[in-house]
Order: sequence, then C-alpha cells, then structure tokens
Amino acid sequence: MDVKEVLLPGVGLRYEFTSHKGDRVGIIARRGGEFDVVRYAADDPDQARPVLHLTDDEAEAVAQILGAPRIAERFTELSRQVPGLETGQIHLVAGSPFVDHPLGDTHARTRTGASIVAIVRNEEVLASPGPSEMLRAQDVLIVIGTEDGIAAVEQIIDKG
Repeated sequence: MDVKEVLLPGVGLRYEFTSHKGDRVGIIARRGGEFDVVRYAADDPDQARPVLHLTDDEAEAVAQILGAPRIAERFTELSRQVPGLETGQIHLVAGSPFVDHPLGDTHARTRTGASIVAIVRNEEVLASPGPSEMLRAQDVLIVIGTEDGIAAVEQIIDKG
C-alpha cells in the first residue's frame, strides 16, 4: 500500500492512502499528540470530511488493538514458510499457577523447545517479553514451536 506523508507546517503531518474501495483516507498527526482521521470527498479531492478525532491515548489504544492480531498473523505466515513450525495462542486463566509470576518461572523454552514470543494484555502487545515480565490473568501468550511443543507449553501454563 502506498502511503504518502505530507508536512503540514504549524499543524503536524498528514498520512494519506487510497483504500481498497477507492476512498482517499487521511490521518493527521497533530504536533500536540492528537490525531484526526479524515475522508476526502470524491468530487473534491481537497475537501476532507472528519471521520474521527482521537487523543494521544486513544490513538495508542487503537494502534495496539490493530497491532495485536497482526503480530499473530505474521507468526502464522512464518509457520507456513517453515515446515514443522507452528504458532499458538495460550490463554492464561485466573487459576494458572503462573498468574502474578514472572514468565521465566515457566521455563517454557527449556522444557519444551517452544518460545513465548509475545504477550497480548488487554489492548497492549508485549513483543519479545523477557523472563522478568510478570504474567497476569487473561494474558494471551503467543507461542511459536512444534505442535507438541506448543501443547506442552499449554500444559505447563495450566498445571505448572
């Protein structure tokens, strides 16, 4: 997808692209941290119609929401390219022995050969979490490894 970046002096930056339906869409990143999503009129390419105004925090939340599925999607694509490599999602339930414990306590990679490559927590994605990252109830662990390795990580997370 071709995204054009345009400097708006005194305002910030505008990113614009054409959607798959042919709509011209713009995202204005204001110097103060706010964002505006606009759609350009088909009959007047200079007229932008506001679609959405986001604060910096709201824009970050949207970016995280849109980013989380993309990380899992990229790992799925990688697993298609490498025979025997799979990806999985493991939900950390409240009863897991690892809730409120660091990721390293699982010893998942050492015990199974599979790696926990990301943690999805609410709308946030923690890519490449370190062993000191605390696990929380409702986290979703993104695991990459063999099918057996992923199943073994799931058993560890569920039962210890």
